[in-house]
Formats: sequence, C-alpha cells, structure tokens
Amino acid sequence: MPEQVAAVGPDELATLKHLALAGAADAPTTVTCAGLAERLDASNQTASRRLQRLEDAGTIDREMVGDGQRITITDAGRRALRREYEQYRRIFEQTTEVSLHGTVTSGMGEGRHYISLSGYMEQFRERLGYEPFAGTLNVDLDAESVEARARMDSLDPVRIDGWEDDDRTYGPAFCWPATIAVDGEPYEPAHVIAPERTHHGADQLEVIAPDKLRDALELDDGQEVTVRVEEQ
Repeated sequence: MPEQVAAVGPDELATLKHLALAGAADAPTTVTCAGLAERLDASNQTASRRLQRLEDAGTIDREMVGDGQRITITDAGRRALRREYEQYRRIFEQTTEVSLHGTVTSGMGEGRHYISLSGYMEQFRERLGYEPFAGTLNVDLDAESVEARARMDSLDPVRIDGWEDDDRTYGPAFCWPATIAVDGEPYEPAHVIAPERTHHGADQLEVIAPDKLRDALELDDGQEVTVRVEEQ
C-alpha cells in the first residue's frame, strides 16, 4: 500500500505537470531553470526550489548536464499526476466507484499486527461498524488496476486517526468501503485499508472485513477477485 497523503504541494504539482508536458513522464528530458521559470511565470530561484522539492519527494530524478538538467518523472511522480487527474475526472464524470481486479497473494503479516492494536480497533468498531478479523486479505493488482487505483484518492475515505502509547506513535490510516466479488458472488461489508506508511507497493491492495476472507470466500493464492471500492 503506497502512501496516500500527497508528498508535494500544489505549486510543486503544477511544476510536475509542466515537466510532464515537456516529455519528462515518457523519457529523460532536458530543461533549464530559466525555461521552466518562464512557463511557471516565476523566478529562476523559485523554479530551482520546486525542482529540489520534487526531487526530495522522490517524484523526479535529475542529472546536471551541460545545457541544463536532465529530468525524468518517477513512478511516484506519475502517481501524483494521476491522482490529480482522477480528482478532475470525478468533478466532470461524477465518479463514485472504482473497480479493481487482481489475484490473492500471501501477505507480510503487517496488517495482522496493526489491526489488532487497541488504538486502531476501537476506531474500527466506531467508524466502520464492525470489528475486523485480525488480518488482511492481500491482492496483487493487474496492470490496469494499478493505474486505476489512483481513482481511490478522489473518493472520500473513512479516516482512522493516529495515536500513541508509552512506547511509540502510530500513524493514521484510510479506509474505503468495498465489496469483494468472487465468481460474481459479492461479499460485504469490507474496507480497503491504506496506512499512511507501509512496506507494500502500488500493485498491492489490503482488505479488512469482520470475517477471515480467505475462509469466508474459500480463497487460495492465485485466485482472481474483484474489489469494488466506493466512497464512504
């Protein structure tokens, strides 16, 4: 599960858009601070700062060359742009559901540990309306769904607040109502959960539910499932 909070602000996102329009989303592209500043209607110093922030956020790679900077937009940068696109798409197309497809896979055990913590479990009961099974169903998304996943960011999630105990601080998470379909048979209630920080990549989805989904739906690794994600 990727980080769901935007890593760059609106000014940097606008800069990223200009870099993409210049071709940096497809191939390394040489730009100059002066040329970028002109496109942004800003100073050279402002353009330079924005490039530095984009690099620090991991949304671009850049290399200094004789005639400027050779810039490539990273996968993280492309996801940031796609999130923005999906938000506009929702405005104009009134998108309220995202359908994702993939195969069941074994998880890393990360979800089981965190879901069972009392600071999260109390909020799950109150805000989701059920107590989740202490574990998650992990789904490897197909290529099309990896791209479509960004649409989730245009749907309002149920927020699970961060909290702390005597030992450490735990970050917030985001939950989207979901229906799981196996061979056309739907299961609910369930939620896609996306912690703010995780070890998973954008090609994996974690789902929680009152039941152990593997048992309730008789799922094995490699079995295909459809997860329909909705707004809260």
